[in-house]
Amino acid sequence: MEKRTAVQFAVLCGVPFVMVLGNSMLIPVFPQMQKAMGLTQFQVGLIVTFFSVPAGLLIPFAGFLSDQYGRKPIMVPALFIYGVGGLISGLAAVTLDNPYPLLLAGRVVQGLGAGGTYQLAMALTGDIFQSSERTKALGLLEAFNGLGKVVSPILGSLIALISWYAPFFAYSIVTFPIAVGVWLLVKEKTEELKGQSFGEYWRNLKGVFAEKASLLLSCYLVGMTALFILFGVLSYISDVLESSYHLYGLKRGFVIAIPVFSMAATSYLSGALLSERKALWKWVVVGGMTLSAAALTLLPLFAALVPTMAVLFVLGISIGLVLPPINTLITGATSAKRRGIVTCLYGTVRFFGVAIGPPTFGLVIQYGRWVTFLGAAAVSALAVVAACLFITPPENEE
Repeated sequence: MEKRTAVQFAVLCGVPFVMVLGNSMLIPVFPQMQKAMGLTQFQVGLIVTFFSVPAGLLIPFAGFLSDQYGRKPIMVPALFIYGVGGLISGLAAVTLDNPYPLLLAGRVVQGLGAGGTYQLAMALTGDIFQSSERTKALGLLEAFNGLGKVVSPILGSLIALISWYAPFFAYSIVTFPIAVGVWLLVKEKTEELKGQSFGEYWRNLKGVFAEKASLLLSCYLVGMTALFILFGVLSYISDVLESSYHLYGLKRGFVIAIPVFSMAATSYLSGALLSERKALWKWVVVGGMTLSAAALTLLPLFAALVPTMAVLFVLGISIGLVLPPINTLITGATSAKRRGIVTCLYGTVRFFGVAIGPPTFGLVIQYGRWVTFLGAAAVSALAVVAACLFITPPENEE
């Protein structure tokens, strides 16, 4: 990787890092929020949902606009909106006796900003890098996404020592410099992205799905399932670490970071090792989701903390195996003219997975651990079937 390209890519890696803080930094603070605002576990889970659903809905529009006008003109304002949304939520907590409604409104604004961030960074990475370098770069990008997930529960726990609402103010402090860096340092070629009418663009997009619907939809399902499981399990663990294991503050943040660390490390290794082994992509995805189903099936067997976290460490590995090949299959499925929307549709389903994970686990856990985790294992098994039937690595890549 050339020095100039490396600098651009380093700045782009900051985008998934700050974006993932949007949910992961708040998860270890959920019990404090629940007590401070008098919320149920379901209501506190909606703090994730009200961020993730708007992000998911906006992502395809951001993708369309980025294919028309370039990635940067969409990504940079989106990063600023993301930071402003955090400020709204933080100020609501500081100034109001009942901050929950306005806090959720701030999360909606923040989610709208998040809709124009990580997936456009993936698309821009796909534009900049070609062939085997693309898989390595996307694996590294996913690793920074995972690194954000590792650091964010620890960071959230540290900042929450000031106050439970302090993490909301941290978003703008971290995000605004990244937005400036993307605008000033990252270069993109926009000549291929302009000159399409909406009708032409839509016809071309339909052509992509007519040709590759099975591949894309199965990849979307696997990606959504992986994030649904990850965030559902993390929200559950955040609650039981306090209620069952009596772990608070920074200790809880470090424990939550364990499965996320295994996911991030595995994402990096998976992207690096599989870059030129396209024949293995399908079977790595199948194996990863099978391992996920096995870990979820084993989880209810253990009550002690150490074996529980060991199983969650394996669960993180399973998700880390899956994401880099799925990301590469999606970004390589079409040309630069349509990569933005195809990638952003993937981002939509990923965000929906994140959105429904915490409240779903919060609702189902009342029926017991076995029902919750065997149900999640069944969802993983469904993703295994889809991957076996429909995922095939591309013969050629641009």
